[in-house]
Amino acid sequence: MIIAIDGPAGAGKSTVAREVASRLGFSYVDSGAMYRALALACGEAGLKADCDGEKIIALAFELPLHFEANGTRIFIGERDVSTPIRAAHMGEATSQIAAIGKVRPAMVAQQQRLGREGETNCGGAVLEGRDIQTVVFPDADLKIFLTATPNTRAARRIGDWANQQEEIDLVQLEREIASRDERDSSRKDSPLKAASDAVILPTDDLTVEEVIEKIVALAREKTREGKH
Repeated sequence: MIIAIDGPAGAGKSTVAREVASRLGFSYVDSGAMYRALALACGEAGLKADCDGEKIIALAFELPLHFEANGTRIFIGERDVSTPIRAAHMGEATSQIAAIGKVRPAMVAQQQRLGREGETNCGGAVLEGRDIQTVVFPDADLKIFLTATPNTRAARRIGDWANQQEEIDLVQLEREIASRDERDSSRKDSPLKAASDAVILPTDDLTVEEVIEKIVALAREKTREGKH
């Protein structure tokens, strides 16, 4: 089984997908972390989205990405970059890098490989991102699209970054999230949108546990249907 979970920044995809995979015994592939790792590598190499497109595309194909610890740690080669990719400024940088059209085929190929390996080794895989259900695995067995208002997502982000000792303005962050939503949903290549057969799941008034339980229940229902 392939479970594809998409949605905008701050909708809770990573936390939910990781726990859903754990409860079902599936592998977990964090596609957003892959793009963040690429953005980190670009920043460290001094590459900018608005003027170094070709160099960034080349780097995207060459970057040696892999996961460890059940998908909770991401590496560039032997270097664990799980912490630096989650810094507050990385969200905007990642969105700009991901908007470069030819970057995506490299990421998609790696995501598909990791997802199929999860099916083979664990019986299934949970992938989350912004185009998993529409581009990476349009034939996924279960497609989920998480939503939440920009205000809710901004507040969640600030909570995530509370221990990083960075001063973050809620109003400014909300504006940035709304701007990213517009850019991600309007880009020509792999725009952020729900697949026609996706389950739309608003999370504003749900706890993380409630969201996880709903998705696990849907997955188990799919499994039962497959046995008939």
